[in-house]
Amino acid sequence: MFHPTPHIDERGFFSRTFDAQVMRDAGVDPDGFVQDSQSRSVRGVVRGLHVRGGAGEAKLVRCSYGAIFDVVVDLRLDSTTYLNWESFELRDTEQVSLYVPAGCAHGFQARTEPADVAYRIDRAHDPAEDISIAFDDPELAIPWPLPVTRMSPRDRAAPSLAAALQLMKQRSDRAIQLSAYGLVWLDAYAETIPRCAVTRGEQMKKYSTANLRLMTGILTFKYIFAALRIFRFGSE
Repeated sequence: MFHPTPHIDERGFFSRTFDAQVMRDAGVDPDGFVQDSQSRSVRGVVRGLHVRGGAGEAKLVRCSYGAIFDVVVDLRLDSTTYLNWESFELRDTEQVSLYVPAGCAHGFQARTEPADVAYRIDRAHDPAEDISIAFDDPELAIPWPLPVTRMSPRDRAAPSLAAALQLMKQRSDRAIQLSAYGLVWLDAYAETIPRCAVTRGEQMKKYSTANLRLMTGILTFKYIFAALRIFRFGSE
């Protein structure tokens, strides 16, 4: 958690909400963040639990107005706190930013009317990678502080923790398969390069080995990305 020091006077307060050097000192790359978003929720609303498939995403979460009950669930297989969760009280009077590592699920409940939450993520949002987990999953048994007033249809119908973990595994396996297919395709493509070099002569000489690797890497990325976008499961 990143704790700023709000400067309070008769006008209100002023607070720095992001400091690149503080992030670096904590081992977080400040240049890695690519998108900022904000939500507003009425009292009692629950958003989550949400986790991102694939490479996941790290995020900074801050309550910019009001107060929220914030929850992080560790779903990282190699973590010593795997399947553990922790809750935090975030308030606008403190402007604390909570760092949520990639591979962790996140959700919150609005404790005030309204509650505004600012998000900063390190990968551009892709709805095809969204995975929801039931907020009231009995295995997690999260004690939400208020009766739930509203939820999105997707969150209301979210699968259990066990089902979500299975879905995450399936998507991970699928990504590995697509990567393998891409390598096979690259091998076949690479075999054609000598023949092209013979027929095109001097034209191919201008491409260095590094440039060829870059070109094939880009093609692999486009191939895998196009295939992954077939599997879309709604949006935030």
